[in-house]
Amino acid sequence: EAQVVESGGGLVQAGGSLRLSCAASGFSVDDYAIEWFLQAPGKEREELACISGKSNFKWFADSVKGRFAISRDTAQNTVFLQMNNLKPEDTAVYYCAAVREGAAPPCPPPSPSDYWGQGTQVTVSS
Repeated sequence: EAQVVESGGGLVQAGGSLRLSCAASGFSVDDYAIEWFLQAPGKEREELACISGKSNFKWFADSVKGRFAISRDTAQNTVFLQMNNLKPEDTAVYYCAAVREGAAPPCPPPSPSDYWGQGTQVTVSS
């Protein structure tokens, strides 16, 4: 069964760092765009970062540019989200999704049929 599983969340002080992992099974992370989202209580889901499966194209939301980095480890079949200089407003549940790209441009919007993880909680204290 194809799936992705997030890990690495936790409690950190403002200014600290965390590295989230999105481990894939049943498919290769080289064949899908891997996209990271956050959802805070009472707010809409927000996309933060993406790494294309078709190339090394990467995209970041303005809110995390310069603070977050995304990388892919093919041997571990895992994509990492390195989060530095965390702020209290980064507190949320973080999700990764494996998104089929096909002929679409890199990092297309996800669809319900793509693979979503269960999320990992990140809490940043002030």
